[in-house]
Amino acid sequence: MEGEKSSENKIKLLYAVMFLFTGIVVFLTSFLSEKSYEAILRNTIVSFICAGVVIFMLFDAAARGKEGFSYDNFYKRNRFFVVYMSMVILSCLFSFVPNVFWPYMSLIVILALFSNAEIGIISGISFVTISVMLEQNGSFGELFMYVLAGAVAIALFRDLKENTSIGLPTFVALLMQGVLLIAFNVLFQNRTLSFNLLLLPILNLMVNLIILLVFLNMFGVYIIRKSNDMYMEINDTEYPLLAALKEKDKEYFRAIHTGYLSERISLDLGFNERAVKTCAYYHRIGVLDGKMKWEDVEHYYTDNNFPIEAIEYLHEYIEPAKGKIKSKEALTVQLSETVIASIMYLIKQNKDAKIDYDKLIDGLFDKKEKEGELKEYNITFNEYDQMRKILKKEKLYYDFLR
Repeated sequence: MEGEKSSENKIKLLYAVMFLFTGIVVFLTSFLSEKSYEAILRNTIVSFICAGVVIFMLFDAAARGKEGFSYDNFYKRNRFFVVYMSMVILSCLFSFVPNVFWPYMSLIVILALFSNAEIGIISGISFVTISVMLEQNGSFGELFMYVLAGAVAIALFRDLKENTSIGLPTFVALLMQGVLLIAFNVLFQNRTLSFNLLLLPILNLMVNLIILLVFLNMFGVYIIRKSNDMYMEINDTEYPLLAALKEKDKEYFRAIHTGYLSERISLDLGFNERAVKTCAYYHRIGVLDGKMKWEDVEHYYTDNNFPIEAIEYLHEYIEPAKGKIKSKEALTVQLSETVIASIMYLIKQNKDAKIDYDKLIDGLFDKKEKEGELKEYNITFNEYDQMRKILKKEKLYYDFLR
């Protein structure tokens, strides 16, 4: 608890630095570029407002927990801090560069992928606004052009996965940016279309393409694939920690079967099946040394570099916080384990016993409803019924438990 409080205080300090840094840098840039006192005051106030809105949205996203951010950004909020601080400086420097050369489209995508789509677009609007205000003759057309291109790019890249093809989204994003750049020059600037007019837009697209390809490749390797590779490793039945559980035959096979059912439910209902499977495999790892409390088993997960989301589910399952609503993922593992444990118990009593699996599963589910246990979980009745149906479909699998 103290660690979480210390972490939140650190985040608040970073946000305070973001707020002050934005205003101070914009003020200094305005002053050094010899803006009028009125322009300096306007630029500084607007920059503080922009920073305040972004910080408000960060707090709002954090209040919703890990679901408020994309990917694992809830746990790595310092990433956005670094990108934001860099963007404050870049947005000021861009005011000294021809506006058709600004690579905002790709930079807005980076802001979004390190936070979420909403924060990305608001941050993008803020930085483009700062650049336009600091320009000698900034216009609303530039703001319109880069914000619209950034919004389209975010929509195209907001749901990246390990097997996502980025070729078509990149082409569409660059095409949109190119059309807007040409439209801005021809329609807003009243210029005649010529090769010289297209030169800077072409360079703009090349810079955006390079930034996008480099960043998306790094994002895929170090954020998306890194987590997936770790799940593949620890969920392998030959993984040393899971192999050690084999010495406890009953516990090992119970974990494997629970993992299978949990994965089936998660896949059908759109949960993070890898994290849920990890929770199913390792939530009773404490049997290795006879200690089952969280403080006694946490080292197994941290020492083996388990993904943060998997550790969260394990913590919730092993030692749930009092008064806090439990996740549907935790219920998935509990129901799967209860079904497996019940079937294994009946088979142990009589190996040839004829088990009515539908009746058994209905009984377990109805009991939870009757005792009001569902009030402790963040789940809808529809999802609960879907879980029941999925478990009933696995009758052939249950026969293999004999």
